[in-house]
Amino acid sequence: MVASYIDSYYARTATETAARQPLADTVDVDVCVVGGGLAGLSATLGLAERGHSVALIEAHRVGWGASGRNGGFVGAGFSPPPRKIAAKVGLDQARALHRLSRDGLEQVRRRIKDHAIDCGPNTEGSLSASWFNDADDLRRWRDDMAETFDERYDFWPRERVREALISERYYHALFKPDAFQFHPLNYCLGLARAAEARGALIFEQSPAVAHDLDGAVKTVTVAGGGQIRAREVLFACGGYIDGLHRRLSAAIVPVATYVIVTEPLGERIETAIRVPYTISDTRFALDYYRRLPDSRILWGGRISIRRQPPALDRLMLGDLLKVYPQLKGVAVETAWSGLMSYAVHKMPQIGRLSPGVWYAMGFGGHGMNTAPMAGELIAAAIAEGDDRYRLFAPFGLTPTGGPLGAAAAQISYWFYALSDALRASFKHA
Repeated sequence: MVASYIDSYYARTATETAARQPLADTVDVDVCVVGGGLAGLSATLGLAERGHSVALIEAHRVGWGASGRNGGFVGAGFSPPPRKIAAKVGLDQARALHRLSRDGLEQVRRRIKDHAIDCGPNTEGSLSASWFNDADDLRRWRDDMAETFDERYDFWPRERVREALISERYYHALFKPDAFQFHPLNYCLGLARAAEARGALIFEQSPAVAHDLDGAVKTVTVAGGGQIRAREVLFACGGYIDGLHRRLSAAIVPVATYVIVTEPLGERIETAIRVPYTISDTRFALDYYRRLPDSRILWGGRISIRRQPPALDRLMLGDLLKVYPQLKGVAVETAWSGLMSYAVHKMPQIGRLSPGVWYAMGFGGHGMNTAPMAGELIAAAIAEGDDRYRLFAPFGLTPTGGPLGAAAAQISYWFYALSDALRASFKHA
């Protein structure tokens, strides 16, 4: 395992082990990026590619947070469904936003190729298996997405699903052929190397502790006294912002999700999961998982304000065995959690606080395309005056209510989980 990362399958299989140096001096650049996750790294690379001097500071290691320890699913879309977005901003703007979400997907694909980032497998295909007997609902969704948002889904009948996933839990499914998977930490590390090759400075173990954002030149100070002076500052801290900026911190709820990876199953994997795609189900409190090249299963799920419950491995293995009881006896090798940032409206928060002060956060539930998209939007805005980021203006920095907001989020999770259970009981064939 790479030192100073949370113990996870990704940390154990990372392509890079050497830590970058912390910031110890004063550095003058065009842009300071605070946060070394997908949004911050994508912005840093985008700015460096456009000829701007940029320095990124990360409190821990590149990809240390949710960006480097998630399920590894890359697909178009946002956490809220497109029709819900359209109800708020209108159909034309919802379509424009959806196209941006696709841009984020294609950006990841392109950068893997352009920078030869070893973050496989990058198998294409994502399967959303229905927990409910609702074939007509799935077909309506497929047709609406094709007609309204130019998005392709293939309908899989129950028989085909149960040939691919040997489980009595699932009914029908929708298959997304252009979604894919990756090793998120290795992708983050690859972005960092590519940015440094273009002149960007990246400092690890450099938590920001103070900032002065007034005036033409802003200053961000890290623990130990090092400083970055820049005309532009981007906060891309997500679920680990920890009060660094009062208004930004008040606009998100850090929400945990949990992941395990099993021991290698060998040929036994074929008794449960027979396809190499990313897999999730259609509940609010969904499971998400995939088989790894060495026959392990990466299994994630649950949403909670509790960072890591006791006996996390047994809790998540229990979820796996509810779907695949034939795998009883399989051992868990690693278990971990990660904090996502959620806004009240569940959409990404991308914008400008004041002249020269930018933010990109709120990617919970659908971050592997939206965080890179956000980083690129901010880079284009700073370097070229591109104003596409303004499409996210209706989804602003609504205060979440602090601890009361977190408690409300947990209650909502329990409510939706109960609704899923009731719906499953009524829809059972």
